[in-house]
Amino acid sequence: MGVWGVVLVCLLLCAGAPPSWSDPDDEACLTHLSESLEDPTKALQNWTKSTFANACSGFTSYLQGATCNNGRIYKLSLTNLSLRGTISPYLSNCTNLQSLDLSSNALTGPIPSDLQSLVNLALLNLSSNHLEGEIPPQLAICAYLNVIDLHDNSLSGPIPQQFGLLVRLSAFDVSNNRLSGLIPPNLGNRSGHFPRFNASSFEGNKDLYGYPLAPLKSRGLSILAIVGIGLGSGFVSLVLSFTAVCIWLRVTEQKMTSEEGKISQLMPDY
Repeated sequence: MGVWGVVLVCLLLCAGAPPSWSDPDDEACLTHLSESLEDPTKALQNWTKSTFANACSGFTSYLQGATCNNGRIYKLSLTNLSLRGTISPYLSNCTNLQSLDLSSNALTGPIPSDLQSLVNLALLNLSSNHLEGEIPPQLAICAYLNVIDLHDNSLSGPIPQQFGLLVRLSAFDVSNNRLSGLIPPNLGNRSGHFPRFNASSFEGNKDLYGYPLAPLKSRGLSILAIVGIGLGSGFVSLVLSFTAVCIWLRVTEQKMTSEEGKISQLMPDY
């Protein structure tokens, strides 16, 4: 084999072998995410530093739960793995990420506002965890979001009004949390005879109100309470009015008696 033959074989071997490095941002993203998670069932056995350094080769992924595109991680799906811990804010380093699914685990803590840096994100599913705190309004910066699924957590506070500006949003679920306040009008707007998202997307939040949720008795005075107050106030007014009339009649009677006495004194005796 000549020199050029050896060179050709080397080139073919190099082309077929995975690169010995990965994108540094992806590597930092995965390293910090791994450090923030607990894996009691050892479901992520190949989540090691050496794998993070070589997570992708073109469209091939060497990391469980990750999908690659052009050497970058563009999808993370770690669902129903009994994972504990928190969501690392360094997920924002995976700037090519288009889908993030951490649903059906036991994650706690807040949703990091740093996720706003995932400007290509189209799907965010953090449902069925134990997440707390408010939903960061900065997520509205992720203009390509088609799906936001946060149901069955312990999230509190209002639904960010900015979410109404996400025109690509086609699936939205924040049911069974501790949310409060008015549903953003743009999320409840009708499309023909139907709301943009139906009531099931918002149910299970006792202090949340507005269309498309039906009015509930607990959100104010019930009809019976209003009627009762009306009848009670009417009765009180009637009693007060009757008492005032009685007092007026008594005072008038005394005044008339006094006047009659004065007149009888002025009249001559016969």
